Formats: sequence, C-alpha cells, structure tokens
Amino acid sequence: MEIHVRDGSKLVEVWLTNSEKQDTELRERLKPLYRAYTAKNYLVAVFESGTQDLTELTSSLLCDHRRRSAQREVTLERQSGMVMGL
Repeated sequence: MEIHVRDGSKLVEVWLTNSEKQDTELRERLKPLYRAYTAKNYLVAVFESGTQDLTELTSSLLCDHRRRSAQREVTLERQSGMVMGL
C-alpha cells in the first residue's frame, strides 16, 4: 500500500495491491484515515490494482487516441475546404 498526501491540491491517494484490496481488515483500518482527511476537506481517492494487462490496455488506448486524432484532423481539413469553397 502507498499513501500520497498532496496538500497543495487537498488530495489523498491510497494505492492498494490486489491482495490489499481484498483484505477487509485493512480496509476497515483505513476508514479513520478517510474520515480525518474528509473532515479537512481533502478528496480521498482509492486506487485498486487491476487484473488486466496494463501494457495491452495502454497500447489499445494510445492506438484509439491516434485513430480519433486522425479522424478529427480529416474532419477539420474537410470543413476548412468547404469554407474556402473547394
């Protein structure tokens, strides 16, 4: 487990591994921490480790972003051409 307190942005990040996210005792022990920081108007964000392949998912996300970017570029070029009367 990792806990990062970001005072400048009033954010607390709690990072849990797969085994930690399933540990009900640990989760109960964290509740006072959540309450204490919430009372100070901090946002408490809990990140749980996933089960899927991070490399594959990141690659898929990047490919999708590139495809959308290219589509947006083509759309803008077409709109620009219509405005110019081409």
